[in-house]
Amino acid sequence: MRYLKIGVGLLFFFSFFNKAKLGFAEEEEIRQEIERLKQRITQLEARLGEEDTGKIGSDFFKGLNISAGATFIFQATYNANGDNLSKKGEDVADTSYSVDVELEKEFSDYGRAYLHFEAGGGEGLTDELKLFSNVNADVTGDENFDLIEAYYEHYFKSIPLILTFGKLDATVYIDTNEYANDETTQFLGDSFKNSPLIEFPDDNGPGLRLSFKPKRFLEIELLAMDANSDWEDLFDNMFLAVQCNFKPQGFSRPGNYRLYVWLNDKNHVKWKEPASTKKRGYGLGVSIDQELTNSLGLFLRYGWQNPKVYLQGEETSFEHFWSIGLQISGNLWGREQDSLGLAFSQIYPSSDYKEANSFKAKPEEHLEAYYNFRINEHLALSPDFQVIWEPYGRDAPKGEDTIFVGGLRAQIDF
Repeated sequence: MRYLKIGVGLLFFFSFFNKAKLGFAEEEEIRQEIERLKQRITQLEARLGEEDTGKIGSDFFKGLNISAGATFIFQATYNANGDNLSKKGEDVADTSYSVDVELEKEFSDYGRAYLHFEAGGGEGLTDELKLFSNVNADVTGDENFDLIEAYYEHYFKSIPLILTFGKLDATVYIDTNEYANDETTQFLGDSFKNSPLIEFPDDNGPGLRLSFKPKRFLEIELLAMDANSDWEDLFDNMFLAVQCNFKPQGFSRPGNYRLYVWLNDKNHVKWKEPASTKKRGYGLGVSIDQELTNSLGLFLRYGWQNPKVYLQGEETSFEHFWSIGLQISGNLWGREQDSLGLAFSQIYPSSDYKEANSFKAKPEEHLEAYYNFRINEHLALSPDFQVIWEPYGRDAPKGEDTIFVGGLRAQIDF
């Protein structure tokens, strides 16, 4: 733009110079020429402005969605049994927080890109309790903003297929559930977010996912990821999963009936043959959610895992797991955006684990209830209460009494 203005100045100068020196250009003609030049410059400026706006506004920001949220959790426990406690049955109160930032850009109707950043602080009660499944699934333990997910998703038009590749979170695709899958608004306990029997990759890492929907009532998910999540030797240790989601058309209410199988080929050890260290872990499961009325939804999970082996470096392994719960909408009492959740679960340790260690290995039982109270469109408060019977199968050195946990969660959405 500066050069255009300089050009105008030079034109004025030369026009005046020519008039004074040569004397053959009439003053009126010069003025008309200058006016024409001004109009052309104005048109060029407008055109440049449109191009700049198109590049930054129309192309870059079109289809771009940015969202952020912060979760703050306070929890206090009675009869804590963690190994690092100063005494048995010590009462503890802890806090934690997490922050999530998500960027999503749609590319017309053929694909999208997604970035998810997360940071957090505090361990909550996770280091104060010795359990098969802990009570705060929101803990991140890292105050630095890390890239949690980064992927591109492509929609094929000729066939009902979606391809996703990049840094993936396996829990987004396998063992999902409408009423028990989000620790920021639903249940806080690990056993209600996902089945504790699935040996998901160590962290979010490189992976590929295919989603095929041949019929309205059937969706098939295929997931392949690096089980170590270290971005090296991708095919040495793999996590593989296949999930079929049936959506019955005969019901008047929406529902999902997921059946999945998984394999983790990291080194596993046989409980009864410690020298056998090259085994694989595998299992299967079911995750169901069904809307019953406008105000009531039901969920159910079941999982099974190969009981003869355990993941190298771990202390326990499980054989069976199940959970059941309800979500009730607040429209029953005039609070349409509120929700009430109630759930119960049991985790059964492996029989081989029990025999190899001469443990009691009782089934650990969890009960959780929460109420999600929506203050406004940006803030929600959730009182949460949990009870754990037979913690750690009654084999924790610092306590086997029933554990009670009470807490409050604040969710802020920007």
